[in-house]
Amino acid sequence: MRRRVGTSLYAGLLFTVLGAIAWGSGQPFVFPSLGPSAFVLAFDRRSEPDRSARIVGSHLIGGVAGLAAWSLIAAGVSLTATPPAFSPEGFRLTASATVSLVATSWGMIATDAVHAPACATTLIVSLGLLSTPFEVAIIVASVVVLVGFHALVIRTFKRLVGGSHPLYRSEES
Repeated sequence: MRRRVGTSLYAGLLFTVLGAIAWGSGQPFVFPSLGPSAFVLAFDRRSEPDRSARIVGSHLIGGVAGLAAWSLIAAGVSLTATPPAFSPEGFRLTASATVSLVATSWGMIATDAVHAPACATTLIVSLGLLSTPFEVAIIVASVVVLVGFHALVIRTFKRLVGGSHPLYRSEES
């Protein structure tokens, strides 16, 4: 029970920082694929530099692949409403999404930066929802803030308590 509550509250804390930045800046520092990344960090509270780099790198790959696919295939189209059946716009968006997912998957595996939520990032971009270079930069900056704040919390916790996270008894007890 304590682990469920602790993980949930900690994921909320990580997300609250980005929510405050989004609210204060008026920019999209909160987006759907960031939630799973916050949960992953909260659930397994280790803070290895290679894991943080993998998370940032994967979202960067997803953002760039999504932007490239959208720019080449679906520029000017956005999935803000379901396109009509068999419409050219719908085809362009689905092709953009497919190409970006393939490119993101390949890029994450090739660079050993596998982090599944980045596949959602690539779809957000390739479907025209956050599809400008500036918005992709905000996506990457959001992830950097997320993992940076997580690392700060872990360092502070280690300094105060001496461990990276509390040890939980098994859920069966």
